[in-house]
Amino acid sequence: MNPPATRSPQFPSHEPTDPGSRTARQAWIIVALLLGAYVISFLDRQILALMVKPIRADLGISDTQMSLLMGIAFSLFYSLFGIPIARLADRFSRRGVIVSGMALWCLATAMCGLAQRYLSLFLARVGVGVGEAALSPAAYSLICDYFPAEKRASAISLYSTGTSVGAGLALLAGGALIHFAPALDLPLIGAIKPWQTVFLVLGAIGLLYCPLLLLIREPARRQDDIAKATEKLQLRAVLSSNKRTLTLHHLGFAVFMLAAYGSAAWVPVYFMRVQGWTPAHVGLVYGIVIAVFGTLGMIVGGSIADRLFRRGRIAACLQVSSIAALVSIPFAVGVVFAGDIRVQVICLAIATFTFNVPIGLGPAAIQEIVPTRARAQTSAIFLLVVNLVGQGLGPTAVALFTDHVFGRDAAVGLSLIAVNVGALLLAALLLALACGPYRESYRRLRASSSGI
Repeated sequence: MNPPATRSPQFPSHEPTDPGSRTARQAWIIVALLLGAYVISFLDRQILALMVKPIRADLGISDTQMSLLMGIAFSLFYSLFGIPIARLADRFSRRGVIVSGMALWCLATAMCGLAQRYLSLFLARVGVGVGEAALSPAAYSLICDYFPAEKRASAISLYSTGTSVGAGLALLAGGALIHFAPALDLPLIGAIKPWQTVFLVLGAIGLLYCPLLLLIREPARRQDDIAKATEKLQLRAVLSSNKRTLTLHHLGFAVFMLAAYGSAAWVPVYFMRVQGWTPAHVGLVYGIVIAVFGTLGMIVGGSIADRLFRRGRIAACLQVSSIAALVSIPFAVGVVFAGDIRVQVICLAIATFTFNVPIGLGPAAIQEIVPTRARAQTSAIFLLVVNLVGQGLGPTAVALFTDHVFGRDAAVGLSLIAVNVGALLLAALLLALACGPYRESYRRLRASSSGI
């Protein structure tokens, strides 16, 4: 453990590269605009958790097939396309990349509403994944050019609250929307079921938001001494010199997100199947829990990490996340095993808080150990690993336990516990092991600016 530092000259506060071109207020407005796009992206992702029953019934599919729609159909292509799209973001207009990607994923969301068969719905979900791959790597890079190092964890964590706000709105508004959405008979298309109407509405909302992103000003990329010393360093060299750090970092956060995404996909199903709740009831309760406690988890986690970073704890993002993984375990178990429904909801709220702590800290940590021109691409590789392992395997891991280990739909709660406990223990270990290598990577990048 590093002793507290009395002063921290290694953490300079860099002013924007174009003094007077943007204020702190403008920077937070940019974060708010990006946050809005992120919220909409998670509306499109999370809404599936409330529509398992009607989609399974209409398409005649199993829990495992449904999990592929929630997981691999989206995450595989989100991850694979993230790297080439991030290269565009590192070289060209990040605003342009984001706007184009959002238009694509919103159109694909609308196509989900026109799907009549499992394959067409699967392919539409692939389109959503490809479009959303344009958002976060470019957004992280933009935020880093608007904020100095000692404020980035808070700024990126605020942007990352889009996951909880979006998921919460999907459950809150989605539950009501599913309840009131009508069946339609569209010209040239035919009959549209209520769950398909939901997708059409969400796609339209996103397309209407796209023009607002044109208000974002593309900032000059920060070119401090560290960036100038390393700008010509190729991505392969960056990855090679930080191999151990990035491996432990990526896997630690990915396994943590395996538990988080698995829970987000199947906790609503657990309350509907086992507790007998309606989709509207689940949407109200779980939506409030995610929107409030998920958001607080990211904001508090980012604030604590920034404060520890200023005190000399270089690996603060990793340390805070490792502790959050351990704290999550008893409450994740309590969601299923607590005897009283009120205690279950309290456990759900606390687990949601701790599950969301690392969401902003993982990408924030990366920004401090790689040069400017490699940030979007390195972030895309991180998102590739996190989404393949977390969102790709999390929902499916729970479904496989339900379908093939326990062999009954009502055992979904036991499946959640089995996946969560194992994943959280492993995540805590990997993130703790990553702290030492991370400090070395951080100091090596700083030393390069002085020619050491």
